Amino acid sequence: MKTWQDSTAFITGAGSGIGRALAQAIAARGGYVYLADVDGAAAQAAAAAIGARATAVQLDVRDADAFRARVHEAAQQRGTLDYIFNNAGIGIAGEAYEIPAEAWQRIIDINVGGTLNGIAAAYPLMVEQRSGHIINTASLAGLGPAPLLAPYSMTKHAIVGLSHSLRIEAAAYGVRVSVLCPASVETPMLDAPPPADIKDMPWTPDVRRFLTKLAGPPYPADKFAAEALRGVEKNAATIVAPARARMVWYLGRLAPGLVEKASLGAVASERASRA
Repeated sequence: MKTWQDSTAFITGAGSGIGRALAQAIAARGGYVYLADVDGAAAQAAAAAIGARATAVQLDVRDADAFRARVHEAAQQRGTLDYIFNNAGIGIAGEAYEIPAEAWQRIIDINVGGTLNGIAAAYPLMVEQRSGHIINTASLAGLGPAPLLAPYSMTKHAIVGLSHSLRIEAAAYGVRVSVLCPASVETPMLDAPPPADIKDMPWTPDVRRFLTKLAGPPYPADKFAAEALRGVEKNAATIVAPARARMVWYLGRLAPGLVEKASLGAVASERASRA
């Protein structure tokens, strides 16, 4: 595997947040980055801030054909594809019984379907070149319970399972697979409302406040990106950050009842704010 110097990385959801921070960190290490985002203007602004090593790509990750075309273009332009970061995603929060079916389907289509489309676009290229690294963004919510975030947690558990399974399968072809599982990171998603075209969402909790109660204050995106790249360099299967997130993960495995009890208290407090 290459180091970051002169490598080629394709990153989705790169117009802001974790994706943008990853792109900045890779470019600072001498790599070339393709910043893909459904918001083309955000991708352009992020790429412009990085400079000559960055290329903006407008992409809806739900469009499998467009995804494949953009990834193949990047590989052809650079002669190789070393990394793909399937990072694009959305959050849906609320009481599970109140969340409309349309919202559940939307988050599946973007978070799970978008990741699958990225793998389908990049994995065959990497198998052919017998090298490459697929990095999928999940969440601490993919390693344990996340009440009031059930749709999000569901999709992130799926990404963790997919990544761990594909990692073993891909090893024979020289392709690596890792999954990122951060606690809350300082990104626009923390304060984002539900998708504007999804109606009938009677209540959405304050996600920033709720996640802070569960796992501490949001972690700076640039610090998470640095930890993520160190984990990728080590070919770690599961990259959990920051340190307090690893503590929550370990505690959930050793004493799940304690985590459940703490979560019940946080849920009760957030429900009280609804009144």
